[in-house]
Amino acid sequence: MKPISPLKPLKPALELAQSTRRFPNEPPAYREARNALLAEEIELRRHAERVAAQRRALPLGGDVPDDYRFDGEQGPVTLSQLFGPHDTLITYNWMFGPQRERPCPMCTCLLGAIDAEIPDITQRVSVAIVARSPVERLTAFKRERGWRYLPVVSSGGNTFNRDYGGEAPDQGEDSAGFNVFVRRGRRVIHTYGDEFTFDMADPGEDPRGPVEYMPLWNLLDLTPGGRGTDWYPKLSY
Repeated sequence: MKPISPLKPLKPALELAQSTRRFPNEPPAYREARNALLAEEIELRRHAERVAAQRRALPLGGDVPDDYRFDGEQGPVTLSQLFGPHDTLITYNWMFGPQRERPCPMCTCLLGAIDAEIPDITQRVSVAIVARSPVERLTAFKRERGWRYLPVVSSGGNTFNRDYGGEAPDQGEDSAGFNVFVRRGRRVIHTYGDEFTFDMADPGEDPRGPVEYMPLWNLLDLTPGGRGTDWYPKLSY
């Protein structure tokens, strides 16, 4: 989808938000409130489009300092090789370092949703899921969860997670986040990194990045009960 041109005037959201749809037995108060909400949803969509356009327009970042060598499911693989046939690579730092008995439940929830989309996503870009545990441990968990498509690689022998995740392996830490790289000839360049941190959360809000990453939250936010405060994704039920 092309970004909306800032020079093109937009109809006011309230003008657009006059839905002709009616559900059985809905009271007038519901319709009035629903149309007001629809106007806010239109504004939210527009803001999301503006943010996406701003993200796409970022200047190129820094050249990658090393062609990191990973342990992949089929053997050693470098960062430049992870691009495959594409000029763009999305990586995700999976919180499943060797110090963890089990991986982060929230990462696992997100990756489970992404797994089914990988055949679609990789029509345009390449994807790699990076964690510091040995690759055998990563693939064993893939089998446990029934993931079919997620390409996982171990960064246990390099500094990728430190350089592009702010991790401190010597302190037993790991962190989650997306990074995007592009290939320009022989150059590999960083274009975007997830920079949300726990201290950026608003009061009463779970620390998290952009909400569009998590289908779970988007669906629960459609409901009257919302996300709740006494529930969290688990690795098994």
